[in-house]
Amino acid sequence: MSDLEVQYLRLLEAVLFASAEPIAEKHLADRLPDDADLPALLAKLQGDYAERGVNVVKAGKSWAIRTAPDLASTLTAPKVVSRRLSRAAVETLAIIAYHQPVTRGEMEEIRGVGMSKGTLDVLLEEGWIRPRGRRQTPGRPTTWGTTDVFLDHFGLESLGDLPGVEDLKAAGLLDSGPAIDSYRGSPVAAVDAVDETEETGDGPPEPLDPGDGLEPDVSPG
Repeated sequence: MSDLEVQYLRLLEAVLFASAEPIAEKHLADRLPDDADLPALLAKLQGDYAERGVNVVKAGKSWAIRTAPDLASTLTAPKVVSRRLSRAAVETLAIIAYHQPVTRGEMEEIRGVGMSKGTLDVLLEEGWIRPRGRRQTPGRPTTWGTTDVFLDHFGLESLGDLPGVEDLKAAGLLDSGPAIDSYRGSPVAAVDAVDETEETGDGPPEPLDPGDGLEPDVSPG
């Protein structure tokens, strides 16, 4: 490895170490010259930290330095939690994670009850969800999806790492219900397939593909 590549690695290491939140790849690339091979440098840095007390981890299209999973329990200390997520917020977050992009009306249909605006506000404040666009249906409702902050908080590299439906049922965390069953078989469920190629890092969303039934207008509604 050349001296220049070593310097690039040191710079990436310093940037990741100094940030409390995951940093999007596009922001890391802005720190390096155009000729730097960012994917190769991140892979090298990840390998260098693989056996250390802290690891370089990927969350969607963002990166962060985090405590090694096998050491996390030894560093856990009791602390006062100022606010717990309500059951409605937890259920809403799960629906968004598994059905995104999903509208508020679809969330209410799956849960079988109405939802207050405050539920989405809590998840927005945590940085776990963001607007994904507007569906081209009457009223043009806003659709919602998760963020890289959500992936980082739950220790996931991508949405593909979420436990499957059968795993949730086996753990007793999911029951089949008419709303969920009917939603899975509806045309909306097909529209809601997650596009993992979309940028989910910091900053405004990338323009959405018109073929997915959404418009790039992301103003909350």
